[in-house]
Formats: sequence, C-alpha cells, structure tokens
Amino acid sequence: MPINCIAVDDEPLALALVCAFIEQTPFLNLVGRYGSGVEALQGLHELTEKVDVAFLDIQMQELTGLELARVLGQAGSPPRIIFTTAFPQYALESYKVDALDYLVKPFNYEEFLRAANKAKAYAELTQNHAEPAPAPAPEEDHIFLKVEYQLIRVALSDILYVEGLKDYVKVHLKSTPRALLSLMSLRSMEEKLPARRFMRIHRSFIVALDKIESVRRLTVQIGAETIPVGEQYKEAFGQFLSRWS
Repeated sequence: MPINCIAVDDEPLALALVCAFIEQTPFLNLVGRYGSGVEALQGLHELTEKVDVAFLDIQMQELTGLELARVLGQAGSPPRIIFTTAFPQYALESYKVDALDYLVKPFNYEEFLRAANKAKAYAELTQNHAEPAPAPAPEEDHIFLKVEYQLIRVALSDILYVEGLKDYVKVHLKSTPRALLSLMSLRSMEEKLPARRFMRIHRSFIVALDKIESVRRLTVQIGAETIPVGEQYKEAFGQFLSRWS
C-alpha cells in the first residue's frame, strides 16, 4: 500500500529535490507540494486523500515547520513528520513533536531513503495492529448429553428448562414430555449452555430465556411449569427483565 506524502518547503530548489526523491521511491505517493506552512494548511483542507507522512522544512516564514507540525498533531489521525532543515540545532525540538526522523540539508537520496523506510516500517506496523480481529466462531446450536450410556445430541432450541437433582440434571424438552436424565451437576450444565440464551434463576433451575411465557412476582412460567426465582439470582434476573421489557 503506497504511503501518501506531502512536502512543504519555502525554498523552491529544496522543495523540488524532496518531491523528486518522493516520486522516485516506489512506496511513496506525493499528494501535495507546498511553498509555505500556510499554503500547506489551506491545501490539506482540499485533499481527499489521507496524508500519512509530511516532509516539513523547519525554517519557514509565517508558519514554521515546528508550528505546522503542532497544528497537524491536533487532527484525529495526524501524519507522521519528517523534518528537513539546514539547522541541526533544531533536532531536539523536532522530538518534542514526536517527529519520525530529521534530515539535515544537504542530504542525498540514500539518507532520504533511510527516513522513508522508517515511515514504511511505521505504516506496516500500524496497519497490522489495525487489522480486524478474526470473527468469533459461530455458536453451537446443540450440546451432547450422556444419557443411559450413550451420547444424545440435544438442540438448544428444544430445551425448555433444566432441573438439578443432586448428582443429576433433568433436561425438559419442547419436543417430548419425557425429560432426559444425565449424570452431571447443574453447574456443569450451566457451563455448557450459552449465557446469551440460558440463565440460572434458582439453585435448582436453569431456564431458556426465549421460552419464558410470563413473569409474576418471583416466578416464571414456562408452559405448565411455574419456576421460582431464588433470592441470590434476583438481581441478575431483574437486569434481564429490564432489557426484556
């Protein structure tokens, strides 16, 4: 991906040299050249391209390169700055505005390319960090339960509620009146079920949230079953209800 650049210098020959160096560098793309800091500010408002790097002369009339760098730094996504100057004493000042590099005139193409490569490395680093995180794996639509020495595939959409019975859980289904009995704790079952779709509302019950037909006081109705809301689960269930309503 090309790096969009501007060059700003009030010396025509120096400006022409920087622009020539930019244009002969394959990964740089010159999108603006300006003879003063004021002209650059005006031109930047008209640019449609995002500027990644600005080559700025420090000693300019009206608006110096340092002042222009501070103005550009206030933008939401400011360009990185590479200063070009005949005065090495400004090097310390350049670092105060977080300059990427500092070229002392007269500089040759090799020195210019070294600074340009810093800009390229920075662009590649930020691009890698900006890459979107991989999409999360799709949520499973089923679980497997061990029932009477066999594994049974149970669709999450078929579960009405789960009842804890000491060392067993009893899974009540929409598709059949016969519940499934599995040797496991209710806590283990809770960990299997996606929290977005299921909630434990009592020490003995987990309910499918989309199967709740009505709520009355501290009970929920799922089909013909009235299930109590336990004291320690009231707050979490109340938060769900505030979104549900």
